[in-house]
Amino acid sequence: MKLQELKNIDISGKKIFIRCDFNVPMDEDNNITDDRRIRSALNTIRYCIDHDCSVILASHFGRPKEPFDEKYSLKPIAKRLHTLLKQEIKMAKNIVQDDTLEIAKNLEIGDILLLENLRFHEGETKNDEEFAKKLASMADVYVNDAFGVSHRAHASVEGITNYFDMQHKAAGFLLAKEIKFFHHIVHNPKRPFVSIVGGSKVSGKLEALHNLVPKVDKILIGGGMAFTFLKALGLEVGKSLVEEHLIPEAIKIMDEAKNLGVKLYLPVDVVAAEAFDAEAIAKLVTVQEIPKNWFGLDIGPATAQLFKLALNDANTILWNGPMGVYEMDKFAKGSTRVSHAVAQSFATTVVGGGDTADLVRITGDEDEMTFISTGGGASLELIEGKILPGVKALLLEE
Repeated sequence: MKLQELKNIDISGKKIFIRCDFNVPMDEDNNITDDRRIRSALNTIRYCIDHDCSVILASHFGRPKEPFDEKYSLKPIAKRLHTLLKQEIKMAKNIVQDDTLEIAKNLEIGDILLLENLRFHEGETKNDEEFAKKLASMADVYVNDAFGVSHRAHASVEGITNYFDMQHKAAGFLLAKEIKFFHHIVHNPKRPFVSIVGGSKVSGKLEALHNLVPKVDKILIGGGMAFTFLKALGLEVGKSLVEEHLIPEAIKIMDEAKNLGVKLYLPVDVVAAEAFDAEAIAKLVTVQEIPKNWFGLDIGPATAQLFKLALNDANTILWNGPMGVYEMDKFAKGSTRVSHAVAQSFATTVVGGGDTADLVRITGDEDEMTFISTGGGASLELIEGKILPGVKALLLEE
């Protein structure tokens, strides 16, 4: 898979449209609580500025129901970019209206324009041709540096690429790094290769699990999705999250692992609670003793120790999904223990975006990880072996 990369095309003095992923967490007062995604885009932006370009930045933020809802404005992003880049950021009032197109047309060398939230326009998520064409009309070159949305066929990710030839579109440094990393991890890992899969549902990770089993040496399953597997083994799991219709698939995955000699680990103890509530009465039980009307909300210490031992000889660790309801302190210990174990290992450690990236930031382990992806869903689709819509248009013929 050979990507057209930014460093391989001529951009000097040109107007560059960069699709970024500035979908960062904010508190209720619209203060950015983690700007990693913004900082991840700086290399590409600076490279363009250093080549005497003018730059148009575009991103979505959240899922606004109403156009131009102030809560979803990118103004806090413009402020943070100004702080990080130490230069003026022109903030557009809208996306493709005439006044914004006029500002884009008159940009001078070194200028940076940030468009308003792309999802304020319904054409973005619908991959509308007219909207994509207007976005493309602003620039000479298109750069995709938004790995986190490259699995979505949206106007600024996929539709826009139809208006640029291969010498005028490319992957930014962040996107290229993510694609190379996952391609290498999945196709040429240093063994033993261990995958930790968590999160709430099997359904979202089913294809990834099927694709991982033949490639890994060990697979560790935690989080809410583990209960579908435990139920498949005939255990009583109380009111824990179970996807009944996927029990046959869980059996199939366990059988496949057994046939291929892949060691599959499931929790041996869990923290169960009377209700899905931070204040609920909770207790530690073995997986054979989950009370009938209780919820399993975290892996227990014996499971965390078991997983730690299983990681001991790993040379490559791929982790996607927390081990419990880590947003509630009472049910975050299992995820925290696994995070520390991954951080302390000598393996190449790759964290697959989303909740897992958030988790390792909270546990203070992010600096110990080899690579933290900026996209949860996108990294999962790469593991599934899919070619992402936002990447397909940037592939060179081999």
